[in-house]
Amino acid sequence: MKTFTITIAIATTLLLLSCGNKTQQQASAPSPPALKVMELKKQNITVFNTYATTLQGKQNVEIWPKVSGFVQHIYVEEGQKVKKGQLLFKLETQTLTQDAEAAKAAVNVSQVEVDKLVPLVEKGIISNIQLETAKAQLQQAKSNYQSISANIGYSNILSPVDGYIGGIPYKEGALVSATMAEPLTMVSDISQVRAYFSMNEKELLEMKKQMVSENGAVTSDVAPEVELVMINGETYPQKGKIAMVNNLINGTTGSVTLRADFENPNTLLTSGSTGKIKIPSTFENVWVIPQFATVDLQGTKMVYVLKDGDSVSTKPLNIVAQTDTDFIISDGFDQGTTIVSEGVSKLRDGQTISPIQ
Repeated sequence: MKTFTITIAIATTLLLLSCGNKTQQQASAPSPPALKVMELKKQNITVFNTYATTLQGKQNVEIWPKVSGFVQHIYVEEGQKVKKGQLLFKLETQTLTQDAEAAKAAVNVSQVEVDKLVPLVEKGIISNIQLETAKAQLQQAKSNYQSISANIGYSNILSPVDGYIGGIPYKEGALVSATMAEPLTMVSDISQVRAYFSMNEKELLEMKKQMVSENGAVTSDVAPEVELVMINGETYPQKGKIAMVNNLINGTTGSVTLRADFENPNTLLTSGSTGKIKIPSTFENVWVIPQFATVDLQGTKMVYVLKDGDSVSTKPLNIVAQTDTDFIISDGFDQGTTIVSEGVSKLRDGQTISPIQ
């Protein structure tokens, strides 16, 4: 009887210990992580592609002397605004003036000779050949005089365009010529600036899709307006327009050059400056997924899709574009698909979560 009582006690103890272990295991089992989720909805979005650019004035005209001479007078200052036809420099022309006087005298002598021979030919005293020879000499003398007179005119150097004067390396008294190392100055017309930039072949193809006119031709007339981010990080207040696309792709770099024009009424932009061009691209009926909601598996971006029973599974993304914060997806999802939007780096396929909307 005593033995039976001890056996019952041991069995009861083992049963209690077993129940306690099960209760402890149930208490220590981790609950599914509570993670935020988001429902995907199609939307339209505009993104900007950015390209480094260099600005140039509408016209940058180097001013070179056409004749040699000493700089006699400079009529402008560096940075000064000038008008087309305005006098900029005057070169010393004393030697040319003397040459012109001698050439003029030669013209007079030749004219006298022709005038003397005309009546003699008319009377048959001399042959017509002598008169024609004299006329040829007269024409040559006139040509020489006109050439020297033109060179004297070239000593007055005028601005060929409206614009702003650049540096003036040669001062009064300097000897200048058309063969010197650098020009007298440069006149820059910056009423409009041209922003040159490059993109690769794939980017060019995508942009051309936005430049198709109603008749199917690719033209800059329907190109999207672009923005200019200046060197200080501020966006230029006026938008520009794609004005030129060089259809010849550089075989070495695989890139092509484009140009966007910007009006510059307040001369805020300067020729030679740098900045960034922002070109918009509009995507319609796409999915926009935050980059922080994705994981990278062997170079492929993926998201965790919420399934029935609150389990998750990975799905690769077909990315067509991206912003600084989002990926743009064109297909691969159904309307209303829910993805995990936080804590994705610690998830695994098939794991159950507690979704938080």
